Amino acid sequence: MSDSSSTVPTSGTSTELGGGHGDEDNGPRQNRPIPVAGAKGSPAQDKVFASITLIAGGIILVVLAAVAFFLTWQASPIFSAASSEVTGGEGFLAYIWPLVLGTLIASVIALLLATPVGIGVALYISHYAPPRLAKGVGYVIDLLAAIPSIIFGAWGASVLAPKIVPFYDWLSSTLGFLPIFEGPATATGKTILTAGIVLAIMILPIITSMCREIFAQTPVLQQEAALGLGATKWEMVRMTVFPFARAGIISSVMLALGRAMGETMAVTLVLSGGPFNPSLIQSGNQTVASEIALNFPEAYGLRLNELIAAGLVLFVITLVVNLLARLVISRYKEFSGANS
Repeated sequence: MSDSSSTVPTSGTSTELGGGHGDEDNGPRQNRPIPVAGAKGSPAQDKVFASITLIAGGIILVVLAAVAFFLTWQASPIFSAASSEVTGGEGFLAYIWPLVLGTLIASVIALLLATPVGIGVALYISHYAPPRLAKGVGYVIDLLAAIPSIIFGAWGASVLAPKIVPFYDWLSSTLGFLPIFEGPATATGKTILTAGIVLAIMILPIITSMCREIFAQTPVLQQEAALGLGATKWEMVRMTVFPFARAGIISSVMLALGRAMGETMAVTLVLSGGPFNPSLIQSGNQTVASEIALNFPEAYGLRLNELIAAGLVLFVITLVVNLLARLVISRYKEFSGANS
């Protein structure tokens, strides 16, 4: 009995006894090494790749620092200039403040209009629409992001602005007691509210695309657990999808805000320009980006430094907004469904 049992090859020696045909025998294979794809690398290659990524990250910081240095250097003469030499004759702060207000008003209008629509469309694509329809709507949203901004501006100035004048008249007659809807409404439709609507359409694909991808990554087990406990579809979305995607939603909104604040051509074509006006349906108002676009080609001397200083202000505002967004995201990420 002992001699016959000793002649049976084990899984560990089948390759040697079988003449090197271990892949063709029917013995157990749990002791054989499993090939790993891409396992031919070396520590030297890892060091090279790490160095490349470090250089790439450093280039971003160098470019950002170079932009900040250039703007500060070119804008420095305007900070020491006399108030009478600045446009408006009241100093740089009096000149830039209305432009900053116009930029913030147009951007806030765009976010208020685009954020709920973008989140709703993303939620419909990821959780409610049939697969074929969801794919088609997703393609349309992606194509909307590829349209040049000047096309949006031309459409807003030539089509949207004249068509929206009756609505502005209604706002003036109905809600004219509010300062933001005080009349008389402009007859051209080229107002800060029109610019905000155009910006909302432009940033809608950003919010929708990012939220759609984040909603689709919600853990399926969490969604099934909520439905298994008797939750409705909306309750499941509210308890699992939104907490999981909270940080991503904030990121998409802040990215869209940066696009809205820095948009130039579309706002330039839609706005008629003029001094700051608290009414959203009257002519006037301007943004920092459109002010630079309109006056930079013909600017020279101190006027050029003035416009570069305006760009520096917009740069600082955008940087602060993104830093605040990162703080909010890092705070809420610990409480999102991504860590559960």
